[in-house]
Formats: sequence, structure tokens, C-alpha cells
Amino acid sequence: MEDFASWLQENMWGGWLALATVLGIAEMFSLDLVLIMLATGALGGLVTSLVTDVVVVQFLVAVVVSVGMLAVVRPGLARRLHTGPELMLGHGKLVGTQALVTESITSQEPGRVRLAGEIWSARPYDETLTIDAGETVEVFEIRGATAYVHPVPRLEG
Repeated sequence: MEDFASWLQENMWGGWLALATVLGIAEMFSLDLVLIMLATGALGGLVTSLVTDVVVVQFLVAVVVSVGMLAVVRPGLARRLHTGPELMLGHGKLVGTQALVTESITSQEPGRVRLAGEIWSARPYDETLTIDAGETVEVFEIRGATAYVHPVPRLEG
């Protein structure tokens, strides 16, 4: 029995590696990111076992790494994986883009802008403005087939 205990102590890295492997495989079935954090702790125990034969130190390192991964890494990773990208569909994706005025725009007479390679009907977002052809504007809103735009400020120099 003493031979087994000494063999186990000398090859503790194998136990840590087996534990990390089992936890990693189990994570593939659970997908809750807890078991992979514990597997990382087991890898910490494995690295520690290569440095020292003291099992208590290996265990403490494994626990500290596991708790640290669960507390620090998992929340951000879970939030990032469980929320998809924000999808902008339809005309909403054009809001915030810039366009070129091709026909003058006033509040009484809609003009035209080249927006995303297409010609759009346009009105000024601020009804007191007149925007001349050739100006660059930003799309503030899309209502139906009309873009409501505002001039992009230019640096005078």
C-alpha cells in the first residue's frame, strides 16, 4: 500500500490531467461554462503538482483557480455568448449613415439624397433648414420612403 501511495504522489499530475479531461468532456454536454472553469482549476493543480509534491498545496491552487475563473471569467464570457449581435434590419440600419444631397432640401419641398447607393426622398430633420445640393448629411430618421436628414458640420479653414 505504501508503494501505491508513493506512486500516486509521484504521478499526481496524471490525476489532475484525468480530472481536467473528464470535466472538459462533461462541459461539452452541459454548456453552462461551470465545468470548464473547474477543469481550468484542475489544470492549475496539474501545474502545481509538477512543482511540488504537497497535495494540500495542489488542492488549494486548484480551488483558488476554479473560484477565480467562476467569479471573474465566467460572468463576462456567459454574457458574451448568450447575447447575440444586435441586428439592424430594414431601413433602420441606414439611420446614422451619411448621404450626399443631389437636389436641394427644404421643409416645403422634399429633395433627394444618394443613400447607400440609392436615391431617396429627403426632408430636413430641422424644418427651419435649407440644405443645398452637394452637401453631406446624416440620416436621423426614416419614415416610409423619406429620409429625415441633418447637415454634417464642416470645418471651415
